[in-house]
Amino acid sequence: MAYQKIHSLIRFFLRLLAKILFRVRVEGNTPLIDTSRLLIVANHESFLDGLLLGLFLPFNPVFIVHTSVERSWFFRRILSLVDYLAVDTTSPMAMKKVIRLLESGKPVMIFPEGRITITGSLMKVYEGPAFVAAKTGATVLPVRLDGTARSYFARVSGKAPHTLLPKITLTILPSTRIPMPEAPTAKQRRRKAGEAMRRLMQEMLFSSRPQQTLFSALCDAVEIHGRSHHLIEDIKQVEYSYQDLLKMTLMLTRLIERATPEVTPGGRIGLLLPNLAPTLALIFGLSARHRIPAMLNYTAGSDGMQAACTTALITTLITSRAFVEQAKLADKLAALRNIRLLYLEDLRTTITLTDKLWLMGYALWFPRTFEIPVSPEEAAVVLFTSGSEGKPKGVVLPHRALLANIAQIRSVIDFSPDDKILNALPIFHSFGLTAGSLLPVLNGTSLFLYPSPLHYRIIPELAYDRACTVLFGTNTFLANYGKFAHPYDFFRLRYVIAGAEKLSEPVRALWFEKFGLRIFEGYGTTETAPVLSANTPMAYCTGTVGQFLPGIDYHLEAVPGIERGGLLHVRGPNVMAGYLKFEQPGLLQPPRSSAGEGWYETGDIVEVDGDGFIRIVGRVKRFAKVAGEMISLESVEKLANAASPDKLHAASSQPDPSKGEALILFSTDPLLTRETLLIKAREQGYPELAIPRKIVLLDALPLLGTGKIDYVTLKRLAEGAHP
Repeated sequence: MAYQKIHSLIRFFLRLLAKILFRVRVEGNTPLIDTSRLLIVANHESFLDGLLLGLFLPFNPVFIVHTSVERSWFFRRILSLVDYLAVDTTSPMAMKKVIRLLESGKPVMIFPEGRITITGSLMKVYEGPAFVAAKTGATVLPVRLDGTARSYFARVSGKAPHTLLPKITLTILPSTRIPMPEAPTAKQRRRKAGEAMRRLMQEMLFSSRPQQTLFSALCDAVEIHGRSHHLIEDIKQVEYSYQDLLKMTLMLTRLIERATPEVTPGGRIGLLLPNLAPTLALIFGLSARHRIPAMLNYTAGSDGMQAACTTALITTLITSRAFVEQAKLADKLAALRNIRLLYLEDLRTTITLTDKLWLMGYALWFPRTFEIPVSPEEAAVVLFTSGSEGKPKGVVLPHRALLANIAQIRSVIDFSPDDKILNALPIFHSFGLTAGSLLPVLNGTSLFLYPSPLHYRIIPELAYDRACTVLFGTNTFLANYGKFAHPYDFFRLRYVIAGAEKLSEPVRALWFEKFGLRIFEGYGTTETAPVLSANTPMAYCTGTVGQFLPGIDYHLEAVPGIERGGLLHVRGPNVMAGYLKFEQPGLLQPPRSSAGEGWYETGDIVEVDGDGFIRIVGRVKRFAKVAGEMISLESVEKLANAASPDKLHAASSQPDPSKGEALILFSTDPLLTRETLLIKAREQGYPELAIPRKIVLLDALPLLGTGKIDYVTLKRLAEGAHP
């Protein structure tokens, strides 16, 4: 009895001490569930994790620990405060002991990762705990630990921030179950259960994200990583710290707000700027003051920019004289009507002594007071579609969508402050904005911004010179980087991530053979902020675009005439707030599809296999009906790539009075013939209907500013070509 009192006093004292030192906060509803056959799972960030769970969970589980932990006298002392079972995870009998524990009615706590993270993200998830949950039918209770990875009890290496007394949060999420998977062998059932546990852990990391705005997320990043942390470098070859970024954000926004009194909170201001640190500063700053930055595509021409301004009711455009001169945009800007131009160079001349005193004496040290409080559901940015289906549409992305997508990406890929991301994708494109710019800034990851993805010789040299570890690109850009790069230019790269267009097999093979790098292909749309799925080191399947990110629901709608797959509809926290359309300027039209309110129809035909991997069959609008059969234009391009892997190819169609439509292939290979395609089609099982009637030779395929092939231009060329 005396021992139990001493034990309770020690626990009470440790709990009080943890609350004082680490400001421990427990979030989520305390589950009112039966604790028999209860399996508690948590991410493993530090040596503090088990102690904190033992102190703050609303019940006393049996902790499963490795026998090596028990051998340490220090941890034996801590373990004496709780019930525990030491097991050797390499022994096949270990999990049987855990099963017996659960079946006896005792709640059990286990770390599915087995080891403490050294990346700050989720580590490998072992199959054993998942199989135990499936075998016993146990209720699984996920608990998210946040903050312990920043303590000195963690093992996160490199430049990851460490704090003596970090703020720690325990989030208890809704309970669930892992049913026993259906598979012909026990080994396969075990593997599938392990995959289900991995997805559960990723959902847990994503679901426990804070609900906030871009600017408040930036302020959090400054506090976590430190104001002196070197963050951004651009073409000016100046390294900007978080402190520098804050200075630019606060001052530039103050100047713009003063110069544009006609733009009230909720109004939109156009940004026509390249990949530079001030561009990011304005995105954060304007959204903080509830002025919505609308990112104009400066490659769209004067008509495209005018249509975008009309669609979003933009009357003020922020740009730079130096950029206008270098990009030769003066004539395009002169053609814009009813648009007021503000140049950054002119704004800087309006800085007063009062502005400097405000910045250095107050705003820089209390940045959160600069923000106008808004809901995360409010618009953060407006991006514009390419206009391939008519006038460009404005895609309104709220804070919620952008930050949700960043959290989704971080839950499946381990970006860290040790990485350096090279982003040459334009910030006016959602891939370049969210994954290429906002994610590294809010994650403390170093970022090199380059203004153009078209400099195929320079970008590999920059990756080599700056020792970049992550590169984003489209298939077209990666093909050219691979062609011109030295085999050692990408010696530090650990992630090459492709999106925006289909990754071709020749490009995949080139990067693997020349650089020894596996390209991780993903998929998304501007309307989904943008990433929907991605291949990752934990879940990779060649020829697919990976698995859906956590938090995304999907629905496949059957399409007449197309046997494989269905039309993809998606719903999730990363989906846009709605469209702005040219026909009804300024009117937000929320997403809706045949699946219901809040659903977005992607326009893509996809297949999803039993393991959740997605294969893109093609766009609904990229099918041609030839002699009554629906032929995917992407399959025609795959055939051409197989026959001529070193050149670029794109397929289109033209009306045909006898067959309905006829296929046209545009190619940069002067030696490619229909006979060559026919031979390759027979080898690989393509139908003869997939052989294009005509091959048109081009010096280069037309590209949009985002790196995608310009199929609108090709369609016009195809319709004008002789049959």
